[in-house]
Amino acid sequence: MIASAKKLFESAMSLNDQDRAELVGLLLGSFEDNADEGVDLAWKDEVSRRVAELDSGVVQMITWSKVRSEAFKARGN
Repeated sequence: MIASAKKLFESAMSLNDQDRAELVGLLLGSFEDNADEGVDLAWKDEVSRRVAELDSGVVQMITWSKVRSEAFKARGN
């Protein structure tokens, strides 16, 4: 870690929990601003495709309890 980042970290650690949480949100949000613009469109297309599959009956939803049960069986639990 570079010295300036370490100093910022040490200053941030003196903040109360709420202020540190807000700082984390601001820092994480700064990454979203640099995200590939095509990612949002790709996710919208994927969601639309999955909804269409559900609407047409090509795929069926299953409950979380069934998913969890099958995952445990696959792991041997």
